[in-house]
Amino acid sequence: MRVPTDLSGKRVALVLLSAIGDVVHGLPLVNSLRAAFNSIHLTWIIQPVPHQLVRYHPAVDEFVLFRRELGLRAYQEVWRATRDRRFDLVLAPHVYFKAGVITGLLRAPRKIGFDRSRTRDLNTLFTNERIPARPLGHVLEQNLEFLDYLGIPRRLEWDLGATPAETERYGPLLPPSGQPTVAMVLASSNAEKDWPAERYPMLVRRVQQELGARVVLVGGLSEPENAVARLLPEVLDLRAWDLRRLVYLLAQSDALVSPDTGPLHISVALGTPSVALMGYTNPRWMGPARFGELMVDAYADPGERSVATREYRPGRMHRIGVEQVLEKVRLALTLPR
Repeated sequence: MRVPTDLSGKRVALVLLSAIGDVVHGLPLVNSLRAAFNSIHLTWIIQPVPHQLVRYHPAVDEFVLFRRELGLRAYQEVWRATRDRRFDLVLAPHVYFKAGVITGLLRAPRKIGFDRSRTRDLNTLFTNERIPARPLGHVLEQNLEFLDYLGIPRRLEWDLGATPAETERYGPLLPPSGQPTVAMVLASSNAEKDWPAERYPMLVRRVQQELGARVVLVGGLSEPENAVARLLPEVLDLRAWDLRRLVYLLAQSDALVSPDTGPLHISVALGTPSVALMGYTNPRWMGPARFGELMVDAYADPGERSVATREYRPGRMHRIGVEQVLEKVRLALTLPR
């Protein structure tokens, strides 16, 4: 490990904007910084939707919102919010141009990002220090490389649980039933990631009958999710556009079944045994950070030892059978919480 960079009392900015999964994968980085240097002032530049998820996070002093829908005005807002301050360090885990421009707007002598081989869209124009080149790895592991570069110990902690007020507010949604609770996310924002809709009714029926579990639907209210939910009229539907409510429900569940989407990574961060249905996205790059034994991997071909790549593989999710998922749920319900 390198000699630790002393960040005591320093002002640190994190440019990690969007995608709920990416933001969840950034939380161990945030927690490790706070644990090593309690006196740092940490500012996180983030988009509004993932901000809903982390807005109460104890390791962050301040959030600056990047409202992408405003176009150029979004960058102006970030500049106005930060122009009167100087940061000591900027951490830039995102690899694309949009985030690079924001990194460029911030005033700081040190702006750390990834090497050229792992960035896109001229992102390296906006950083002046780069993490040493390595093969592409899991997104969480790549974020933790910033700690290695700074000589700061890693802490694999998320601290994403519900607040006492949220527990009181959302508690009536999921009263005790005497049964294990299996939550299910029905679809993602990309149809290629989704499990065939017609298989959910059979899975639900078998989870209820063979495992004696209560099934609840969680996630959002998108039309793909609504279409699957209409096939499950007897199932308790607790979906809503409220990420903090989702945190509470996932924390109270005994297991989750989900394609590769934000709620999956929230569930993993909370320590809820999570059955990840992977086929389109490479799980070595963007899969669950824990509970690998519960993953159903349709991405890799039989006998293939895949490595982390950004290659997408369409048309794979239909390979996942109900029996495969059921057996993973059965295993999940035996794991300690």
